[in-house]
Parts: sequence; C-alpha cells; structure tokens
Amino acid sequence: MNDIVKASDLLQTFKGESFKARVKDLEQVFKDASRDSTTLLLAQQRLGQELLSAALLIKHNSSQIDEIIHTLGILIALPTILADGERVEGMSLAAGNTGKGFDLETTHRIAEFTFIEWQGGSEVIRQNKVFKDFYFLAEADTDKRKELYTIGTKYVLAFLNSRRGLPQILNGNAKLGNSFRQRYGDQFSTVRDYYVTKKDEVRICDISDQITILK
Repeated sequence: MNDIVKASDLLQTFKGESFKARVKDLEQVFKDASRDSTTLLLAQQRLGQELLSAALLIKHNSSQIDEIIHTLGILIALPTILADGERVEGMSLAAGNTGKGFDLETTHRIAEFTFIEWQGGSEVIRQNKVFKDFYFLAEADTDKRKELYTIGTKYVLAFLNSRRGLPQILNGNAKLGNSFRQRYGDQFSTVRDYYVTKKDEVRICDISDQITILK
C-alpha cells in the first residue's frame, strides 16, 4: 500500500493541476534540446526512472480496475437491492464475463449491471454493451423480474430510444448478432424499433440510488 501511495503522490505532483498544460510546458522546455542538455533538463524537471516506475506500478495495479469496480459495485448494492426473503441463486461478477449467465440471479429477479459513466457524446462501445445486456434480459425465458442497472438513466434511455442502426451493433458481437437474427431476421432496423416492443420487459434502474457515492 505504501508503494502505491508514494507512486500516486509522485504522479500527482508530476501532473499538477492539469496534465494537458504540463505536457505543453514540457514540449516547450525540450524544444531544441541536445543530447547533453536533456540530462540537465530531466534533472531540472524532476523527471527520472523513479517517476516512470511509479507510473508502471499504478498501471499494473489498475489493469483489472473495471473488473474490480464491477465486482464490488454488485456486492455492495446487494443489501439495498435484495427484498425480504429474496436469496441469491447465482452471480457472474467479472465484467465482460460472457457465457456465465447474468450478473445477478436471485429467487426474484435477473439483473445486469454496468458501471460506465456516460458523458452524453458518441459512446459506441458503451451503447453496444447496454444493448447487448438489454437484449439478453428481454429475451430471457423467465417469469422473474428483469433489471438493468446503470449509473444514471438519462443517456441510456436516450440511446435505447435512438435511431442508431442495429446492424452496426449486431455485426460487432457474434453471439448477439447470431441470436438476434435467428429470432428476428431483419424485422428491426434501429435500436428504438426493437426497444419499444420490449421496454416493458426490462426495468432500467439507476444504481446510484443504491450506491450514493456514484452520484
């Protein structure tokens, strides 16, 4: 822990208030530098192997950060999600762990979770994942409640009601594409075309209602 804290402090000092501004400054500092002067400039700017080592340490320890967030997020939400008498029957905690069923299955519900922070711009990868999760929930053969948990619902619902072409999404995921086309062929051309037929099947839930730190 001490090594990570030290590495984080070093990187924060290096970045300052704006990493973008820091980079621009360094580009000017090293302009016209020669082999001899670079050594002096590195020392003056406090740039050395220790700083690079710190960055590599943080990167190594962050390599599975998405999976860690996904795992902790689901587990921490359980006390507020589960109803009286409801029991967990199965879980798939690792983000992107396809083929193992839903993120959460209980005696009462099936649910998928995504801890992506939507920005409202062109977010193709995020949209693709949300559609995949929504589709497999909607098509699941079960009488249990079906829920899709996301950080906020505004951008998710805007996407699900959008005219984005379905082929763009289906062609990027073989499992999704094959399943969708076997069921519907070319019946639907946009995300909204499909969503409006299934929107009552899946409840879109704001996970930040359960985990307030995500607000």
